[in-house]
Amino acid sequence: MAMAQTLQLNQGWFWKQRNTRLPSVQDEIDLASHGNIEGWRTAHAFPSEVHVELFREGLIPDPYVAFNEHKVQWIGDVEWIYKCSFPFDKPVVHEHAVFLFEGLDTICDVYLNGKEIFSADNQFRTYTYKINLSDDANPLQEINTLFLHFKSAKALAKEEEAKYGKVRAGSANLGDPSRVYVRKAQYDWRWDWGPELMTAGPYRPITLTTYSARLNDVHTRASVSFNKVTGAPLPSLKVDITLEGSPVYEGSEVVLKETSGKEIKREYVRLQGSIDSFRDLVQWHLSPEEVNLWWPVGYGEQKLYDVTVTLVGSNRQFLDVKTKRIGFRSVELIQEPLAEPDQYGSGTTFLFEINGIRIFIGGSNWIPADNFLTTITEERYRAWLTLLRDGNQNMVRIWGGGIYEPDIFFDICDELGILVWQDFQFACGVYPAHPAFVESVRKEAMDNVTRLRHHPSLTLFCGNNEDYQMILQWGDTEDLPARVLYEHIFPEIVAKLTDPPIPYHRGSPYGGKGWDTADPTIGDVHQWDIWGGKEYPYHDYDRRGGRFVSEFGIPSMPDMRTIAHWMDGADNSQWYSQSTLMAQHTKAGAFERRFAIVMNENFRLTSDLETHVYNTQLMQSEAVSYAYRSWRRAWRGRGKEYTSGVLVWQLNDCWPGTSWAIVDYFLRPKPSYFTIARQLTPIAIGIHRTVVKNRKNDRPHQFYEFGAMQSHDATIDVWGTNTTNHCRLVKLELTCHDLNSSWTHSERHNVTLLPNQSTELLSIRCPGPPKEGVEPPSGDPIWTSSYSVVVNARLIDSDGKVLARFADWPQPYRYLDVPDPQLSVELIDEQVTVSVQRPVKGLWFSVDGDGPEVSWNDNSLDVVPGDSQVITAKGLGDRKLKVAYLGKEKASLVHV
Repeated sequence: MAMAQTLQLNQGWFWKQRNTRLPSVQDEIDLASHGNIEGWRTAHAFPSEVHVELFREGLIPDPYVAFNEHKVQWIGDVEWIYKCSFPFDKPVVHEHAVFLFEGLDTICDVYLNGKEIFSADNQFRTYTYKINLSDDANPLQEINTLFLHFKSAKALAKEEEAKYGKVRAGSANLGDPSRVYVRKAQYDWRWDWGPELMTAGPYRPITLTTYSARLNDVHTRASVSFNKVTGAPLPSLKVDITLEGSPVYEGSEVVLKETSGKEIKREYVRLQGSIDSFRDLVQWHLSPEEVNLWWPVGYGEQKLYDVTVTLVGSNRQFLDVKTKRIGFRSVELIQEPLAEPDQYGSGTTFLFEINGIRIFIGGSNWIPADNFLTTITEERYRAWLTLLRDGNQNMVRIWGGGIYEPDIFFDICDELGILVWQDFQFACGVYPAHPAFVESVRKEAMDNVTRLRHHPSLTLFCGNNEDYQMILQWGDTEDLPARVLYEHIFPEIVAKLTDPPIPYHRGSPYGGKGWDTADPTIGDVHQWDIWGGKEYPYHDYDRRGGRFVSEFGIPSMPDMRTIAHWMDGADNSQWYSQSTLMAQHTKAGAFERRFAIVMNENFRLTSDLETHVYNTQLMQSEAVSYAYRSWRRAWRGRGKEYTSGVLVWQLNDCWPGTSWAIVDYFLRPKPSYFTIARQLTPIAIGIHRTVVKNRKNDRPHQFYEFGAMQSHDATIDVWGTNTTNHCRLVKLELTCHDLNSSWTHSERHNVTLLPNQSTELLSIRCPGPPKEGVEPPSGDPIWTSSYSVVVNARLIDSDGKVLARFADWPQPYRYLDVPDPQLSVELIDEQVTVSVQRPVKGLWFSVDGDGPEVSWNDNSLDVVPGDSQVITAKGLGDRKLKVAYLGKEKASLVHV
């Protein structure tokens, strides 16, 4: 007996396009086995994808540039073959071997030494092939060859559609509806933010393990309860194991250590009998002195521990070892009746309680960070998730049209304290439920729940994305066959395989009676009647929320450098917002009309591309930060958690394009990233201005009107949000500045911010300059002079430190005559101090010249006189600063 040994099959891979002139793939295999190398090319990396290999060989253009997406569509229509040869010396002491295929994309026949050993048809499954090395039929030889034959997923989808019938699956922007029949990442067929790129290849590792006996799985059940009298945490750990191989084991040792290596507890357990699973191998009741709890970012430390399980044979020989990194935390999804109704009525909460603390969720939706998954390195994952964490966000939702992300994604979330909402991979469609499909999905769910369940960051499993909503939206589809998955199979698997239980939610959105996915009083909602749907103005976000808003958003164009990347030296005639190349990289449905509505409502028209880009970004920033600000205000304390979470659509991009992302493909944050971050600080302040019109109207309530409607007055409401668990006594400072004159106003109030909720602080008539001797702007004798007043609020602690600030500007911005702010910028090392003589909105710092990306701790600032702000520009070096702002949207050098 000896330790199990694992061979990584990551070297010596070759690939080629299947030669369809040959009758069968077996002919390809026979030719290759006789040394025919025609057409075979060396894989540049492993794991591998065909598009990436073709591009690196110079055989296709970059699909992310210009119109090249359309030049590579043939790749998804043909078949591809991979092969790898490897030596194998049969270990004298091992009786068993197993191949582990962690991810095959997607329709793949697998051959070992010329014989087909299995077929794969599900990108999300882990496939194994077991071998008895003592058997005469053992297929392993001294030199072995694996062949992987990838067929067209697109073709199979069409075959299945012909067999089972055409169904509806989202809008035309979401790819061909036949996609629902194939268990492949749905965004590969195209989505309204990404290209159609039908990938193929072994996109995750392949290994061969030999063993006598091995640990097939280690289930670490780390749980936390609380003393009912003192409230002290009571952590515990139980460990289950399942085994494979021969019954040559004698016992198992379990060790709990800190990640530093310091040992906390160790126990050796004798294993009796020939069974292959042992529950409660250890049952440890731990003290708070031995282990600390794992907390989401902003609430405490992300304390992690290593649990190492060793399978031991006779004479205390080690047979196998596995280590899981865990955290001790409790998680509950609380859906209980509210104490009082709000603007939407009564209903129930939809909130997450971690370690007994109710947490307001502020986060983002996540799509795959690339169409080519093998190019996403650990460093890229870490950079993305660190941006999310540094933006004061505490949850990421893995959306249902992508993939189950690899282990490293969850490892990083564990380290950074980011909660994970995990959709099962179903999105925007009427999925089938015939027996073969259901059985494949059942195995997919079991694989992934088992793989992910030990992560303390994992907070929720969700059945699907918008499948229930689509049925209601269309109104012409009678049923959703995949309900059997969402309502029975998935919850059963999650309940059976997770302990302590991880909450399960049928779908997103989901909650109301009869699947009323838009009911704001129960469950979660997706708010797409702003930008899409009924195309309400974004100023209505405060009226169109819900108990948990798991999707909403408004798109914008990315950084000018990102645009330049896809333009790839295009003629100057294409550098305008409505050009064909801009359309190629904007996949959203009806984007021209929808952009026109929100842009025309709020900004002056422009034909200058850079100005237009800036305005789209400012518009997105204003809209989504207003949503966060308004919905976080509805976190009003125990029994009044009217909105408990907000997840913007979306954090990231999978290619360079115009989309809802708040950070573009090249990890360049847009202004919205920073304005959201300021809304999610532990202590924040908000202002809402309501303009009183002369008659009933359907205009945004923040807009001053000078046409068919007239503005007669305005009020402002000021509130603070405190997500710490302690009251804060602070000073509220309110200052007002008129854009059209030198008039100012200021007032101060001592206020108390209640713990873990919002607190209303002030409700007054909006101050404005004297009207005596001033001509009314539109001739109406009843008018308000506040139409040009910027209201700035700050919360200041007893030491004079500014805890939070927010500036409310009069709207719409298209009416404003913005004065020169008379910027003063001081740069010392990488610290930038900015002050102004007149208010400035959306002050955006960038850098002149090439070089590493600058990391800004804040940007897109609203600055008023007397309130200088300091930000850092890590990596600036000796490059010069550029600025743009409302009224001067084209970036220019700033004197420091």
